[in-house]
Amino acid sequence: MTYRLVLTGILAAVSIVLMFFETPLPFMPPFLKFDLSDIPALFAAFVLGPVYAIVIEAVKNIFHLPTSGTMYVGELANFLAGSFFTGTAGLIYQKLKSPKKAIWSFAGGIIVTTIFTSFFNYFFLLDFYANLFAKGSMDAIISMGSAMNFLVQDTKTMIVFAFVPFNLFKGIVVSVITGFLYWRLAPVLKSNRFQSKKNQGSGI
Repeated sequence: MTYRLVLTGILAAVSIVLMFFETPLPFMPPFLKFDLSDIPALFAAFVLGPVYAIVIEAVKNIFHLPTSGTMYVGELANFLAGSFFTGTAGLIYQKLKSPKKAIWSFAGGIIVTTIFTSFFNYFFLLDFYANLFAKGSMDAIISMGSAMNFLVQDTKTMIVFAFVPFNLFKGIVVSVITGFLYWRLAPVLKSNRFQSKKNQGSGI
């Protein structure tokens, strides 16, 4: 248990720091920010299980709330998307228990997250965001997207040409980096120096 708490704390701290380096992407609405803070959560999902990954997703967003520029809407979206991504990847990985097969975990996480965020934004979050920042006018939100990408003309095209590409791009980049690092660090995480014998059956 001590090992799990310590590792979760370390990974959460790294995730918090990484989230402060979020940046907008070309051709994307400015409220869609790219960051690498899901990487530590994916490590937690693989080493400890999906619940720990979701805890890290929650902690990093809570620490980010004081600097929120979206009245916490961005943090809510980040938490939900990150939880579905890392949680799904962790669930699949716990069944496979093989770093070499982690690609299926990444793919599952990306697909589930992209589908979830598409429906969630279309049916709820975009309207909620518009009510907070544009007095209920979706046109103002759409104009933010069309200013960056001429293909964005309405809510549906916002989802298809902004949210879907964003989540696919972020998921792929985070997965590639995580896979590169994890396959090299897994032996260290499995070593007796890093964890007790009681935790060696964690499925790394």
